[in-house]
Amino acid sequence: MQTTPHAAPQPASPTLGVLMLDTRFPRWPGDIGCAEGLAGAVIHRRVVGALPRDVVVDARALRSSPLAQAFAAAAHDLVQAGATVLTTSCGFLVLLQQPLQRALPVPLVSSSLLQLPALLERDSQVGVLTIAAAALGEAHLRAAGVPASRLGDVVVEGVAADSAFARAILGNQPTLDAAQAQRDVVAAALALKRRQPALRRVVLECTNMPPFARAIEQASGLDARWLRNDPRLRRFFGADLP
Repeated sequence: MQTTPHAAPQPASPTLGVLMLDTRFPRWPGDIGCAEGLAGAVIHRRVVGALPRDVVVDARALRSSPLAQAFAAAAHDLVQAGATVLTTSCGFLVLLQQPLQRALPVPLVSSSLLQLPALLERDSQVGVLTIAAAALGEAHLRAAGVPASRLGDVVVEGVAADSAFARAILGNQPTLDAAQAQRDVVAAALALKRRQPALRRVVLECTNMPPFARAIEQASGLDARWLRNDPRLRRFFGADLP
């Protein structure tokens, strides 16, 4: 009997495979790269050489980079290791969603930005908090499935480029104070709310932001959405997370 070229192993239970950037900064529960707070079987796979500053870039730079092939190879490795659904540790990898998904036999949720189309069906506008607003462009939103006619309804706000949060994450620094990181992310959420007071929901592009989701919601009144809100991934997050 013939099998398909991309046939995947059939594990006993659902297993999450996480394509990780090559990072050393701290991660806290809620961050997909932090094993604490994740539930069920999870496999983390680091893509060597995939530094934050090489991924948090414009579309042309990432798609033409050798990293695209490195992520594809790592994704296939995770499937062979038994992963039944894949995700990543950087929302900017939404640019690789379509080419990777076409080559994989299991679902891929590359970014929380993939939730935008469904949210735009409910709300006239949706916010996005990102690690780098200058780098997150139309190509990323289109890769996430946002219709061209609704691009103007996505309101993007970035953390301050000189903030401790941005410097530590993009600079791949080994230390980051959690309290300061929370202040930086909450400040961005408040700036977003000031720009568009009628906003109800915000998608956290950066996977390092969910540890502060509760603080964002309490300070801004926004409903913060991240990877846990995707129905394909919900089972892998603990109930006591932010």
